Amino acid sequence: MRELFLALIAGKFGYGYELKQALEQEFGELLPALNAGQIYSTLARLERDGLVVGQNVEGDSRRKRVYELTDAGRATLARWIETPVPGTWLKDEFFMKLVVVASAGLADPKTLIDGQRREYLQSLRDLDALLATNGKGVAAELLVEGAVLHAKADLDWLDLIEQRLTMREEPT
Repeated sequence: MRELFLALIAGKFGYGYELKQALEQEFGELLPALNAGQIYSTLARLERDGLVVGQNVEGDSRRKRVYELTDAGRATLARWIETPVPGTWLKDEFFMKLVVVASAGLADPKTLIDGQRREYLQSLRDLDALLATNGKGVAAELLVEGAVLHAKADLDWLDLIEQRLTMREEPT
């Protein structure tokens, strides 16, 4: 979240409530609920780390602080923008569970695959419902559509796993 906050502050959102509003406007209900404590503790850490400078707004009884990026904050933001986000392809929890549980003989691999397939199909239904009711904007829509594509790819991958397991079980 810290880099998102840096980007929002660079985009002229200067205080905590504006950051919250900007994120909610872009992502709607898809974003985990942000409470004021999370926002202000993140801003305090950014300030402590020398990435932002906060100033109290004079005459504001709520002790509102406006934040701006420091040179270090701009450099951190630039590195974040320029650096691609790594994929997590080799850290699939289901696959690790499948391999370890199956090799230990603790469960039938096909049963695990069937359960995971049901989970992915339910996820697809939930995502389709989000698309139908969201109406929150392009960013939220694209996030959900990306999740749909990932879920479909995961279903294809389960089919491949099942096919390979079946091939190994067939007598030669």
